[in-house]
Amino acid sequence: MFKGILITKDESGYQAAVQQIDDAVLPEGDVTVRVEWSTLNYKDGLALTGKSPVVRRFPMVPGIDFAGTVSDSSNPAWKAGDRVVLNGWGVGETHCGGLAEVARVRGEWLVPLPAAFTARQAMAIGTAGYTAMLCVLALEKHGIEPADGEILVTGANGGVGGVAIALLSKLGYTVVASTGRLAEAEHLKALGAADVIERSELSVPGKPLGKERWAGVVDTVGSQTLANACATTKYRGAVAACGLAGGMDFPATVAPFILRGVTLYGIDSVMAPLAVRQEAWARLARDLDIAKLDAMTNEIGLSQAIATGARLLEGKVRGRVVVDISR
Repeated sequence: MFKGILITKDESGYQAAVQQIDDAVLPEGDVTVRVEWSTLNYKDGLALTGKSPVVRRFPMVPGIDFAGTVSDSSNPAWKAGDRVVLNGWGVGETHCGGLAEVARVRGEWLVPLPAAFTARQAMAIGTAGYTAMLCVLALEKHGIEPADGEILVTGANGGVGGVAIALLSKLGYTVVASTGRLAEAEHLKALGAADVIERSELSVPGKPLGKERWAGVVDTVGSQTLANACATTKYRGAVAACGLAGGMDFPATVAPFILRGVTLYGIDSVMAPLAVRQEAWARLARDLDIAKLDAMTNEIGLSQAIATGARLLEGKVRGRVVVDISR
C-alpha cells in the first residue's frame, strides 16, 4: 500500500481522492520509482476535476510528471538509487502517474535527473517548462534570432508562458507577454518580458492577415488567439503552438502561410523521442535562470493537489506548482 491520489469512475460519478492505494493498481513496468516530487500542469487540472476526458483508464493515479529515486529495476538502463525524471508518455492518462508515493513505468520513458537541478526544481520545470523549451528550440531551429524582432508569448501567466519568457529573455530575445491578468504585469516583466499586452487584443476575431509584428510566437492558448498570432507574424516567421487553454478550434485562413510564408510548428511533449527530451533538458540546465524559476514556483502538499487543480483551470494559479508527495 502507498499514499496517492486515485481517480475512479462508476455509476456514482467521477471522483478523485487522496487515499491508500493497493500495489495491485500499479500497471506493468520494468522500473519502480519512489516519487518525491510531482507537479500540476493544465492537463493535470483537467484530470483531477474531470472537466475533460484526459483520463482514459480507471482507476487511475493522475500526474503527468514526477521526479524521484529508482527503488527496483529489471531494465538494464536503470538500477536502484538512480535519480530520474518522467514527463508525458501518457502517464496520468492511460498509465498510473506521479501524484503518489510510488510509480511503476517503462524504463525507456525515464531520463536522468540533470545534475543542475534538484528533484523539486525539475518538477518546477515539469512538462510545462520542458514544453516551453521545445517551443524555443523550434523557433531557434527555424532561424529566428533576437535581432529579427519581438517574440509573442501567449498565456503568459501560466507555467509554459512563464518559463518561455524566462528562457527567451535570457537568450537575448525581446519578449511581449499576453495575459488576461494585467495585475501580474510587474511579475512578467521581472521574468524578462519587455512589454505586456491584454489578451483581448488577440482573443477576439481579427483580419485574416493583420499588420506584421511578431518574428516568432509561443502560443499556449489556441483558438482565436492562435489565429490572430499567425495573422500578425512577420514574413517567414514562425509560430510554435503547444496548448489549447482557449479552445481546440483554429478559426484561421491559409493567408499567413501562403502569402507570408509563416510556419506553424506543432509542439508535442508527450511522445517526443528520447533524443529530443535529452536536448531540451540539457538546454534547460544551461539557459534557465533558477532564480526566475523559483520566483514563479508555488509549493503545495499532495493533500492540496485536487483543490489546486481546480484553481489552475480557473486561471487563479500563477506560474508553476510543485507537489511535495510526502505531505
